[in-house]
Amino acid sequence: MKNKKFVILGSTGSIGKNALDVISKMKNAEVSALAANSNIKELLSQIIKFSPKYVCVYEEKYAKELKKYLPKKVKLLPPSNEGLCEAASLKEADIVLNSLSGAVGFLPLLSSIRAGKKIALANKEPMVMAGKLLMSEAKAKGAEIIPVDSEPSAIFQCLKGYENQNPKDIVKRIFLTASGGAFYRYQGDFSKITPSQALKHPNWKMGKKITVDSATLMNKGLESIEIENLFSLPYEKIEILIHPQSIIHSAVEFNDNSVIAQMSNPDMRLPIQYSLTYPERIKCPVKEINFFDLTKLEFYKPDFKKFKCLKLAKDAQKAGGLSLPILNASNEEAVSAFLREEITFDLIAPVIEKTLSLNSPFKGSYGFEDVVEIDGWSRVKAREIISNMKSGLKTKKIFSKKYSEDK
Repeated sequence: MKNKKFVILGSTGSIGKNALDVISKMKNAEVSALAANSNIKELLSQIIKFSPKYVCVYEEKYAKELKKYLPKKVKLLPPSNEGLCEAASLKEADIVLNSLSGAVGFLPLLSSIRAGKKIALANKEPMVMAGKLLMSEAKAKGAEIIPVDSEPSAIFQCLKGYENQNPKDIVKRIFLTASGGAFYRYQGDFSKITPSQALKHPNWKMGKKITVDSATLMNKGLESIEIENLFSLPYEKIEILIHPQSIIHSAVEFNDNSVIAQMSNPDMRLPIQYSLTYPERIKCPVKEINFFDLTKLEFYKPDFKKFKCLKLAKDAQKAGGLSLPILNASNEEAVSAFLREEITFDLIAPVIEKTLSLNSPFKGSYGFEDVVEIDGWSRVKAREIISNMKSGLKTKKIFSKKYSEDK
């Protein structure tokens, strides 16, 4: 493999740490820049090990703290979006891994695209917010986007060799698989689910936000939107399958009724490595599949009534336009509120639904600046809804306590 220089955005998160583990085992690989949110202890250990030229910390107070310990040869980029965008468009970088969480990755992704970079994309939310605009910009600037998440990566691999044909003409269906998350077979009260329960994914080790999204099945809705935009496919051709074993990561059914699937044991190091070394394949320490141990592979249709977030995502996908950044922003706010124990698990979907139902001031055609603006507007509205729900929950708890004492 030729010498490659990497920029890792989100280096202290689950994907970022796995990516650095992969890079550490590669020959002729160099890390040019690292970017993180606030975990300066982890970031410092990465700086010592990989000796990047540039470092960015998104939170200003943590950037100031890091500066006290930073080696003189390492340049500290400005905090917030300015530094992230500078790292994302670094001239010397061959590949930019965007593993930031949520909408914060939108402007850095746009910067990478406008710099014509090869991008390993683990940050699906920008593709949900404005995927069609971003793909159009990527085409104009000559940027290449390689998906990192296991399911989009699987579809990317299944479609290799058909680049000269229009996917709309040759693809009959995309089978987008989902493990079902922590609660697919759960029969209890969703209002009683705690953050610690929601963060126990049966198959994957991931960050908090994506793990909760997997538990609500919102993650699969977001991926469906991402896939529509990445591969220029109509949403009607994307079919979601619950596959609890997470062995088949997705499959493509072609117009001749043949199906190509991508399979492996569930380990994020494999799709991460593929995105960083593409188009080459190199050895990976992921355990190989033993077909004789695969006693069964199950597939089920998703329960849209039980998992309302998935239904909201599919409805927003059908509506398109600015409903997509509203969906994304309200979901991020609702998940954050749940993790802070401000709302219960069953209220995540109502926050999203109520935000989507509001009369948006944004109409007609839109560009990148409009997407950023509506993201901010949606968050304000979602927080207002969450605040009202919090007040209602407090009143309910007080009433329940008083009723219990009176009895």
